[in-house]
Amino acid sequence: MVDFDTVKAAPSPDLLTPDNAMMLFVDHQPQMFFGAASADRAGVINATVGLAKAATVFDVPVVLSTVAAESFSGPILPQLREVFPKQEIVDRTTMNAWEDPALVEAVKATGRSKIILSGLWTEVCLVLPALSALSQGYEVYVVADASAGVTPEAHEHAMQRMTAAGAVPVTWLQVLLELQRDWARGETYTQTLDVVKEHGGAYGMGVVYAQSMIDPNAAG
Repeated sequence: MVDFDTVKAAPSPDLLTPDNAMMLFVDHQPQMFFGAASADRAGVINATVGLAKAATVFDVPVVLSTVAAESFSGPILPQLREVFPKQEIVDRTTMNAWEDPALVEAVKATGRSKIILSGLWTEVCLVLPALSALSQGYEVYVVADASAGVTPEAHEHAMQRMTAAGAVPVTWLQVLLELQRDWARGETYTQTLDVVKEHGGAYGMGVVYAQSMIDPNAAG
């Protein structure tokens, strides 16, 4: 029941902000992409890089992780590495990233309670750390389009399993716009639209058109 005396114009504490969230990228590597068939791989790469650039726009802490990079899975996605050229990468042997002490310590060091999680494969490398982090009190937001499984069914069932456990399914563009949340936030306005134009597909083309043909500030 609504208490109308307490209703006011204020954001929900459930919303992602640059101050309460961090991003964890898990196993965006060649060998994992070879087996990821639940979505168009180019689309997954585009979403992953768009998400990474959102982190840089809003100065959101990031943890990058790979599994068996030198012996089996290969290096982290080059486009992702390009966004974070100096970022340390936590390489693991564990399929469950949350069983690697170095990774958990890196997440803890951010001081953030909301984890924006993406990676390959959804049914293993996301489900396992998502359930583990949830059990320890973290809030987990799974970026569905920056992740993929070996089949559409594997991806969907994994998303359902995480959602049932309390994780929140999101998309990379949703995360970007939730972090911006107000077009009057001028310090990140231009950078946000730059990411949209580069990775936002038809929406991005719409921004290009509006700014070129209508008004430079028409997009927001």
